[in-house]
Amino acid sequence: MRGFLVKELAHPSKISLSNDVPEPKASDDKVLVDVYSSGLNFFDILQAQGKYQNKPPLPFVLGAEFAGKISKESPIPKGCPFKPGQRVFGATQGSFADKVAVRWGSMLPLPDNITFDQGAGLFVTWPTSYEALVGRAELKPAEWVLVTAAAGGVGIAAVQLAKALGANVIAGCGSETKLDVAKRYGGADYGVNYSVPGWQKEVLKITNGKGVDVIYDPVGMINDALKCIAWKGRAIVVGFAAGQIEKVPMNIVLLKNISLVGIHWGAYAVHEPGHIPSVWKNLLEMFKNGRAKPVCYTQVYPLEQLTEGLAALERRETWGVLF
Repeated sequence: MRGFLVKELAHPSKISLSNDVPEPKASDDKVLVDVYSSGLNFFDILQAQGKYQNKPPLPFVLGAEFAGKISKESPIPKGCPFKPGQRVFGATQGSFADKVAVRWGSMLPLPDNITFDQGAGLFVTWPTSYEALVGRAELKPAEWVLVTAAAGGVGIAAVQLAKALGANVIAGCGSETKLDVAKRYGGADYGVNYSVPGWQKEVLKITNGKGVDVIYDPVGMINDALKCIAWKGRAIVVGFAAGQIEKVPMNIVLLKNISLVGIHWGAYAVHEPGHIPSVWKNLLEMFKNGRAKPVCYTQVYPLEQLTEGLAALERRETWGVLF
């Protein structure tokens, strides 16, 4: 089968599509899924180079998020609720391929009102943003939220969710084009271009001098954003897409009486598995009633053009979720 096989750690631009990847096999807790769409994430670029915390042994097929159908030839393990041909979405190592073997506990039924492309970007990004805002920051209605990289995958999900939860949302982006995306597709109330020096003053002006109650940062801009955080604000460390892990001056945390918290959604399966169903219940209800809707980038990249999609993602040319 076709697959993006990493034989040696390298930048994705140096890895080509393989046409002879062995097909995965089902097992006691895994089913086979025909992949219809895969989500492209920044961590895929890092993992191919050995720079991501999840380091599978070589060789491995790249990719995590997917949407598709249970293969007709897949055995169904005892206790598995899925049936051959059923639409599903989830995440597992190796989604950049025609087929993938998935632990059935790492999938969910794909709602009828969600397309395969939309579903391929759900399993990691949306619960990350939901738990960050609700579980870690304990966001309340009418509070102010600043979302950096607000036109990206997790960012635009955070914008939508914060709005649905009754917050006032300020989108932070590096260009006016992406600010327009965050407002048009995410529903952000305001936008600030953080490529402009002193952008924090604009945030303070928007919030009448108060500052934001919650910072949602997948970029690595916590230090910059703390210049416009409110008293008793909460800053959420979501990721380091800019490539640098920050060192935060603890005196600022003390003087502004703020909380600095992290979100590692993947670790909930190990440390707090009982909490996961409630997050998905709330998210799927939001999708069902239209309070939130997955946002897809306008261009879809076939498997043969995967490196082009990852390159566009790395150059910050995209928005929403790529496939």
